[in-house]
Amino acid sequence: MTLWTAIILGVVEGLTEFLPVSSTGHLILVGHALGITGEYAVSFEIAIQLGSILSVVVYFRKRLRDLLQRFPTDAPSRQLTYGIGLAFLPAAFLGLAVHKWIETHLFGPVTVAGALIAGGVVILIIEHAVKERRIKELGEIGLREAWWVGIAQCFSLFPGVSRSGATIMGGLVAGMDRTTATEFSFLLALPTMIAATGYKIVKSRDLLFQGDPLLFPVGLAAAFVTGLLVIAGFLTFIKQHTFKPFAYYRIALGVLVLTALA
Repeated sequence: MTLWTAIILGVVEGLTEFLPVSSTGHLILVGHALGITGEYAVSFEIAIQLGSILSVVVYFRKRLRDLLQRFPTDAPSRQLTYGIGLAFLPAAFLGLAVHKWIETHLFGPVTVAGALIAGGVVILIIEHAVKERRIKELGEIGLREAWWVGIAQCFSLFPGVSRSGATIMGGLVAGMDRTTATEFSFLLALPTMIAATGYKIVKSRDLLFQGDPLLFPVGLAAAFVTGLLVIAGFLTFIKQHTFKPFAYYRIALGVLVLTALA
């Protein structure tokens, strides 16, 4: 691992974390291509997600501040907060139980490629079949809709599925429009990613800071800057387009990886 490798991995994390293409999957593929594998690579790739978390906090700082200020007196703000908390729970409990097995057995190019292809097909099916878009504001999201998004997030524990992809598609199936589903996915990323990265940083702190102490902060900074740019661009894009281009990209990349490995 060098500083340039850390920057590359940070940029890949920031570029892919909020798009429905799987940041973990891309980090695994890029890491294998660069020869960065093993326990340190897995820990580093998960830990630099903290940079993406900070980009969400910065981008949505006004909305988060208003949400906290209005929580005591505003019913929609309380409902949204409770919804985020409820949606966080399923993947949190399941991830705590199976994360070690997943890291040991599923962090590889073949499983990632398969998940990219399968996820792309699911996106195309949902875009074609689900037409109801009755929920057009975050304040309209009820606990029932939030729960189903949380269930959908469980699928993202499989590397290559994509946390944002699973939760956005879950939001569409629950009746949200594209912008609302995406914004809810971004807000749900905060407790989900804080829990995942915080656990990994605490557990692997000695491993992360062995050797060059600049590697982790440099990778984190690269993920933060790139993630901030991607959030703004992605929200603008989906107001005028569907998620189908990302589905085609996932399928093409998965097929390319499987072909290269064969």
